Amino acid sequence: MHILLTGGTGLIGRELCKLWLTQGHRLTVWSRRPADVSRLCGAGVKGIARLEELGDEPLDAVVNLAGAPIADRPWTGKRRALLWASRIGLTEQLLTWLQGRTQKPAVFISGSAVGWYGDGGERELNETSPPVKEDFASRLCIAWEETAQRAEAMGMRVVLVRTGLVLSSEGGFLKRLLLPFKLGLGGPIGDGRQWMPWIHVADQIALINFLLHHTEAGGPYNACAPGVVRNREFARRLGKTLHRPAVMPLPAFVLRTGLGELSGLLLGGQRARPVRLSEAGFVFRYTDLQMALDELSSRL
Repeated sequence: MHILLTGGTGLIGRELCKLWLTQGHRLTVWSRRPADVSRLCGAGVKGIARLEELGDEPLDAVVNLAGAPIADRPWTGKRRALLWASRIGLTEQLLTWLQGRTQKPAVFISGSAVGWYGDGGERELNETSPPVKEDFASRLCIAWEETAQRAEAMGMRVVLVRTGLVLSSEGGFLKRLLLPFKLGLGGPIGDGRQWMPWIHVADQIALINFLLHHTEAGGPYNACAPGVVRNREFARRLGKTLHRPAVMPLPAFVLRTGLGELSGLLLGGQRARPVRLSEAGFVFRYTDLQMALDELSSRL
């Protein structure tokens, strides 16, 4: 199978490349830095700067994961424009290119996030739930999914992966928490009651691979473990894993003052359930948060 990836040099993309290389797939990564692709993704992965470099080569699948980090800095006007362009703009460019091809891939897998629902409060959210409270992050995900769904009109099977907080020792959300927690400065955010939909990176990779090969899969899937926890519990478990106290709260007003609307990502949450993945037959390896953290602990 020939797979084209965007965002292939990111945390998830790199792990997918490792897996798919072992399965014997042919991989191409569309990247702003194609010279770095083979080093980051594997010696057998081809990097391209322009989609036109593929020419008329047959393509079996597109996995669209590109997007600037959403929580790295406050959402200024310039930052919002970048976040929009790196998701919606890039996906539109990809679809325009696919439209011009005679041969189309069978499946288009596109990234999204549980932030699609907005701050869900205490509501349980499955893939049939509507957005609860729209904010910038929610509107971004909604537009990203709507853009990706246009691939259906070209005859492609479209899969939307609404990812939670990915737990990995190699980067992402968890790695940003390590320093304050190791210094004994970790603890709940705000009142700590917000739900945190998490997923171990191994399950994230496995479910994308599952959805790629499961020919009946289509539409949105919540990519988060069944054992969703509150922020307070997450902080306690991480502190236990690192053998550090986790009692230093980060007040909500401090976040709102320093981060503006971005603070909503940290003070809100989603009690999301992976209902459609379970119905499709996917089995999570890590369903308990402590089990997931223990597996990562030696590398943290």
